[in-house]
Amino acid sequence: MFYPQRVFTPEQEAEIIAEIRKFERRTSGEMRVHVEHRLRRPPLDEAKIVFSALRMHHTQARNGVLILLAPAQRSFAIFGDVGIDAKTPANFWESTTELMRPFFAKGDFVAGIVAGIDAAGDALSTYFPWQEGDINELPDEISYG
Repeated sequence: MFYPQRVFTPEQEAEIIAEIRKFERRTSGEMRVHVEHRLRRPPLDEAKIVFSALRMHHTQARNGVLILLAPAQRSFAIFGDVGIDAKTPANFWESTTELMRPFFAKGDFVAGIVAGIDAAGDALSTYFPWQEGDINELPDEISYG
């Protein structure tokens, strides 16, 4: 597998990972961030493939969330598992997408991702609150492809 040059500095990666961990202390949902060098298909279609490749559908409550970023193309997508879709309104991800879009449009990927993770955590804590004994089912590190 080809791993492109990292998009984020170590400090920026640490900031994003800290936000993922904050998200996972508020909800039983699982969050991943994936950076793709170049999209080969529309962003949401790519996110679905990456979601599966990262085995994100193997969470107990089927409540994984993937933020896929393609910085070279200034493109991104958010994809949530079927457990989320079953409990949330049909346009659930659109408000988070719209919140992130202005940051990404000006190339501020870290702020956009952090804002998106925070907003998703607020929303998912209603549908999937953190519970005693909750375990971290997926890695928190940023993946690259």
